[in-house]
Amino acid sequence: MVQRSLMLKVLSAVLVFGAWEISGRIPISYAFPTFIESMAALMRMTFDGSIFTAYAETLKPLVIGVAISTVLGIGLGLWIGLSERFEWLFSPIFIVMQAAPLAALIPLLVMAYGIGLTSKVFVVCIMAMPVIVLNTSSAVRNTPASMKEMARSFMASDREVLLKIIIPAASPVIFSGLRLGVSAGFIGAILSELKITPTGVGDIITYSRSIADYPSMYAAIFSIILLAVLFLNLLEKIENLLFEGNDRGYVSD
Repeated sequence: MVQRSLMLKVLSAVLVFGAWEISGRIPISYAFPTFIESMAALMRMTFDGSIFTAYAETLKPLVIGVAISTVLGIGLGLWIGLSERFEWLFSPIFIVMQAAPLAALIPLLVMAYGIGLTSKVFVVCIMAMPVIVLNTSSAVRNTPASMKEMARSFMASDREVLLKIIIPAASPVIFSGLRLGVSAGFIGAILSELKITPTGVGDIITYSRSIADYPSMYAAIFSIILLAVLFLNLLEKIENLLFEGNDRGYVSD
């Protein structure tokens, strides 16, 4: 089964990268390099260290923003899921945040917090937190009532019901929401670098486009996708380790 899964992943990669190479050789656009040219540019940036310097800048707002979103998002999600009144007050806010074109809020964040790290962290948070909050609240709200009633019949306190019944039952869905939140956080981190100040990987993309160095531009974009996929697969492995028997297939595979 594992061998078959690996073969399908390799086949999928070969098809995608082969189509990329063919499209670049036709070419479909003068601004669309081949896969080989893009990988050569990525290797060049790897050997001269510029890609690592860029990621040192990009990962700062991403790590801080995801950490804040995880702590606050899970906490708020638990509260919303447990309290109907709190759900009525705050759930619509996160639903609107998830549906709204959040890129339009970036100029407002720049006006309020400037063009530094704070604004970029806010962008990551407003991208990641709604997903985490809504998944957590939904998981808590849909915990089987029979399990809670059974715990109460054994004289369990509200705290024990929360810690021993609700959170364990909701944990797989909460973890899935965290994975989706991290994906949104990656988008927010790059979006902030493109829209606020061109630093990190966003700077490579912006500068390469300005001088028509399209292989380097696509190499930087590819590196973002690769890092996101690797990180999501890592989270999936951790989830499967924590919740044994919950091994499912994901798009990140």
